[in-house]
Amino acid sequence: MNKQRDSIYAAPLSQVSDFAFDAQVANVFPDMINRSVPGYGTIVDVIGRLADRFAQPNTRIYDLGCSLGAASLSIRQHCSVPGVQIVAVDNSPAMVERCESHISAYRGTIPVHVQCADILTYPLEKCSIIVLNFTLQFIAPEQRDALMQRFYDALLPNGLLILSEKVTHTDPLVESTLVDLHHEFKRSNGYSDLEISQKRAALENVMRLDSAERHIERFRAVGFSTIQEWYRCFNFTSWIAVKGAQDGE
Repeated sequence: MNKQRDSIYAAPLSQVSDFAFDAQVANVFPDMINRSVPGYGTIVDVIGRLADRFAQPNTRIYDLGCSLGAASLSIRQHCSVPGVQIVAVDNSPAMVERCESHISAYRGTIPVHVQCADILTYPLEKCSIIVLNFTLQFIAPEQRDALMQRFYDALLPNGLLILSEKVTHTDPLVESTLVDLHHEFKRSNGYSDLEISQKRAALENVMRLDSAERHIERFRAVGFSTIQEWYRCFNFTSWIAVKGAQDGE
């Protein structure tokens, strides 16, 4: 996979447009995400390892908001459960096109079906795993509760939801400290203050963040019996949530 360097926000812009997962972003996304999200490679790797533990034979695994298919490829690499298939869904045609080429380039025994669709309306069949890797934060906040209920309802008993998100903090000191540390992380990866500022402005109306407490409240409200944060660095976190074994199909 050729990794083009992200320089989308390197030059001053007279007007910063809202961030979109268009062809320009798709071209540089691997570089952008790895230089912007601390531990992204670790998160993706562990998603595959979790799938090997929680996938149930002859079931679907959904990678929703799949972007270029990193989580799907990790699952294909690590999961040895027989008969599983991955359905990778994203609403960006540019991302889906590149995702399909990435999936084709890395051979594996698990079939991956890439779909260009809106996860808000995409019909979910019964499944053993649902992955949302930095996806929910781009869904309108008022639609998140109902969407989470759909995920819970689609999961089989003992099914696993993996949710990775950037979060906010109610304590102003904690919030400002972690934001500053994240900006230092981006500077250490070669982003200028101009790039950081313009990217933040582009995301302001697009990426609407919840607190960690709000995410946990949502998990509990729909019925998840086991909830565990397994990763945290600065304001980036990932949870696993497991549907109870006794819950009906």
